[in-house]
Amino acid sequence: MSAIDFSDPATIAVLADALTAAGVGGIEISRPGGNLRLVISAVGGVQVSTTGNARPGLAVIPAVTVKAPMAGRFCPSYPSAPIEIEHRPRTVSEQDVIGFIRIGSVLLLIPAGRSGLLSKRLTEPDALVGFGDPLFEIEPHS
Repeated sequence: MSAIDFSDPATIAVLADALTAAGVGGIEISRPGGNLRLVISAVGGVQVSTTGNARPGLAVIPAVTVKAPMAGRFCPSYPSAPIEIEHRPRTVSEQDVIGFIRIGSVLLLIPAGRSGLLSKRLTEPDALVGFGDPLFEIEPHS
């Protein structure tokens, strides 16, 4: 059995999603020389903290939040698509379109803005969002 790499942002994102789905509020993993703590809250999202130096690379790079560039209705996929298919986590580049803001009949593209792992959608489809509201989390490549 191979060891799980708790410094990998993708592993942390999958673990955080599984804990959220199970209704667990958090977990702490202790290893020789260091700890990893995930705390999940509805208000603050996932909080990650590490202590010690279990090995080089244990430090976690925090997720980057993609925010709404304008007020409107949030669409995680093209509105006329027959079915919404979301694959998360997934790798995105900075040019990838990861969603849309609908203002009347106008669609404003939401680019990822950076390369990384699209790990979480923070807003429900067709929700009314304001300028700067959080829409997605992207874990930077380590």
